[in-house]
Amino acid sequence: MSGGLRRVGAGLREVALWLLAVLGVVCLVLALAGFLGGWRIMMFRTGSMSPTIPTGSAALVHRIDAADAHVGDVVTVDRPGELPVTHRVVHTEPAADGKGATLTLRGDANATDDPAPYEREQVSRVVFSVPGAARVIVALSRPWVMGAVTVLVAAWVTWAFWPKERRRGRHATVTDG
Repeated sequence: MSGGLRRVGAGLREVALWLLAVLGVVCLVLALAGFLGGWRIMMFRTGSMSPTIPTGSAALVHRIDAADAHVGDVVTVDRPGELPVTHRVVHTEPAADGKGATLTLRGDANATDDPAPYEREQVSRVVFSVPGAARVIVALSRPWVMGAVTVLVAAWVTWAFWPKERRRGRHATVTDG
């Protein structure tokens, strides 16, 4: 291999390692933000929020006090024993016990409000959504895909750190002793 190609290969290895390092740091920061900051990803299986958030979308949501939810916000409400519901706030008032709020919600695709208001201390507000992202997340979370990605990244890191012996220019030097 010529000196120029060797330098290009070394440069590519260096860039690859930096990209992996940055990706690793981003993953750690996101995991900590999710764990400590009340951030999570919601995936939409129904079209009740269409066209704003169509079926198959994924949304980033952030935990807030229900009293901080405003008319027009799209929020996720946890429901014990059932899947959470994500709909738009159409009415809000302070909770009867003074903790949290009572929220009336309606899906953008629905003609009527949800059957009963939700009295909650906390809800999750939708920050943004990405149509079609849920399908990608589900596909990438399959065990065989995760295993293949792990093997590929391990091979890439091994290749990057594998000692490269320079064969040219290495001649035994004889010295008088």
